[in-house]
Amino acid sequence: MIRLKPGAIAVAALALATLAAPAARAGEKALMHCFAFTAIPTASQADWNAFYQKTDALPSKVPGVTKVWYGKLAHPLSVDGAERQYGVCMEMKDAAALKAYAMHPYHREWLGAYEKVRVEGTTTFNILGQ
Repeated sequence: MIRLKPGAIAVAALALATLAAPAARAGEKALMHCFAFTAIPTASQADWNAFYQKTDALPSKVPGVTKVWYGKLAHPLSVDGAERQYGVCMEMKDAAALKAYAMHPYHREWLGAYEKVRVEGTTTFNILGQ
């Protein structure tokens, strides 16, 4: 029998929870909506701040959007002669949430901020949960 000190039990429990977390999420049916874009070189810091603020608000404004990630890509993507330096991913409850997001009034408001920091055209893809 292995005996652990109380502190070691907590560490072991945390390690087990950390290892089990990906397995627990593996069966999720969520959808990840991602896109990469080319930044407008002359976009102001105020334009970027508005984009960040509007993007951060998506989960609270649009039902079905659960999380957002955005930032500069670790390695730019070259697509049809355009270099995509930035990306956004939005975790959504399911494919129906993606359709609802596209029609939601806040999406139009968010687009107003997004269009001030990106050159027209994006590289978009969706990842379906299993």
